[in-house]
Amino acid sequence: MGRFAVFLMGDESFGIEITRVVEILKSQKTYALPELPEFLSGVITVRGEVIPLLDLRRRFGIRPAVKKERIMIVRYDNEKIGLVVDEVKEITSLDTADITLPPSIFKGLKKKYLTGLGKKGEMIIIILNLDNLLTSEEKIKLKESEGFLNGD
Repeated sequence: MGRFAVFLMGDESFGIEITRVVEILKSQKTYALPELPEFLSGVITVRGEVIPLLDLRRRFGIRPAVKKERIMIVRYDNEKIGLVVDEVKEITSLDTADITLPPSIFKGLKKKYLTGLGKKGEMIIIILNLDNLLTSEEKIKLKESEGFLNGD
């Protein structure tokens, strides 16, 4: 059994293990930086800490609904990144029996991005594998942009 933060992007429900979520913030001023990779929206500051923002909608080619846009701060590779999503719905528990492996092609999302599909009543929750959201090359670019921010 696991607990998941469930959020919306477009018409789809996605989930991330709650243990990875640090906090959920309202949309706030984003600072653009030169030469950032396309998947990064920019950076925000949270209590003096500079956090890069990854727009999951851009990552997955989903048009933003921009209802109650939120930023989910999550742990990623021993650091924090912000994930821009349309709306955070709930925290829910799923039994192991409620989670199935994703089909090889699911709604245009590459299988590597998914841990599984959770079923909660009539709702299907696409459970994301945070560790595979960025390629090795993108992780390097992210580190380089963080170095730029820190004056390295």
